[in-house]
Amino acid sequence: MPKPKHISDGSQSPLLEEHHHNNSSHDKPKPPLVKYGELVILGYNGSLPPGDRGRRRSKFVLYKRATANGVKRSKHYVVKTPHSSQAILDSNQHSISYTLSRTQAIIVEYMPDENTDMFQIGRSSESPIDFVVMDTVPGLGEKGSENKVLASTISRFACRILADRANPHIVRIYAAGFDSSCNIFLGEKATKWQDSGEIDGLTTNGVLIMHPASPSSLHSQNAPLGPASDQPVAHDWNEVSVGGGIFKLRESRSAQQKGEAKTNVTNVLQDGTLIDLCGATLLWRSAEGLAKSPTKDYLEELVDKVNAGRPVCPVGLNTLVIPRKSGLDNEKQQPYVYLNCGHVQGHHSWGQEKDSNERCCPMCLKRGRVAKLSMGLEPAFYVDSGPPTLFAFNPCGHMATEKTVKYWTSVLIPHGTNGFNIFCPFCATLLEGYPGYIRLIFN
Repeated sequence: MPKPKHISDGSQSPLLEEHHHNNSSHDKPKPPLVKYGELVILGYNGSLPPGDRGRRRSKFVLYKRATANGVKRSKHYVVKTPHSSQAILDSNQHSISYTLSRTQAIIVEYMPDENTDMFQIGRSSESPIDFVVMDTVPGLGEKGSENKVLASTISRFACRILADRANPHIVRIYAAGFDSSCNIFLGEKATKWQDSGEIDGLTTNGVLIMHPASPSSLHSQNAPLGPASDQPVAHDWNEVSVGGGIFKLRESRSAQQKGEAKTNVTNVLQDGTLIDLCGATLLWRSAEGLAKSPTKDYLEELVDKVNAGRPVCPVGLNTLVIPRKSGLDNEKQQPYVYLNCGHVQGHHSWGQEKDSNERCCPMCLKRGRVAKLSMGLEPAFYVDSGPPTLFAFNPCGHMATEKTVKYWTSVLIPHGTNGFNIFCPFCATLLEGYPGYIRLIFN
């Protein structure tokens, strides 16, 4: 059985595969690339701190492959010694081993599927992983150092995504990915079950997904931007199994007992679906949804328009300039926001409290902390194309449109192994106070 094609080099991508052709096709017009969508890691403002490199980047674009590499379930059987079975030893044979006891396991074999493209996500840098994802450290999204996590909770082969080549709108997610030997192992302690002759299971820390409130909610003027209540809620998160089933959350992230099956939810990704890998959260943006989103150039042009208005610091009377690029610093013109009142000013020492991070705002005399203002430049996180001049997240100071800020402060995202919280999508900083954002007041 031929081995489905994997990306074998860290510098390769599906996009590069699409461009590969022989000399005889030079004169033929190249067909347009078919884009399934993008996976974007929450907590980064357009790129990783040291820069995107190969498969290690802040976002991954899924294109239709030149050759299908998907797989589908074919047959299953019981074995006494799974590690010595033919399907496991054959590195060309995709299979999943469900260990029931020391002397019994069920092997599920998979066969090539010419109708799907497979993409794999995980912490491993081995060749079967298309998108290498490491743990997100809050607040490091724009600093020039690599994330350092002593004990990662992200699986080396966390999940796999299968896209329908004939219908690019259908993109499904499954827990666990195949390793370099084309195998997935669920050990004796892993949560697993049999139902109607089929076996399925969950990975150790699980793969959680949350679809948006409605398929069009990210870019509809009338659709809800988040949960219906005033306070964010976490009940919309579910867990996806190795076989693609959807279940309610377990009592704790790695509990042995699976949650109740959800028959009204599918593993088909929607524009705006969040995917949590227990250490990093990904946002799925469909090709259609991205077409309605602002571009990075558009966002930078909006910053230029704000700067063209020449906002002034009321204390130093100097002109303030919002950085056009992420990570740029010009302390003399850098705008700051007072987080308790929203007044925007430059850097000065007026109202500085001794032995405290708080300042007294010279405009309204309210006391509170200040934060640097910077533009949220990752277009995938935006829910509309309105002006970005009025709102910023508290306490990080990332600016975005009103709808975008209100959307992300309404979405609870897994935090740690058992908790949920709201954070800034541009830097993963936990938001403070209610409602988690501040309206900006320029002078």
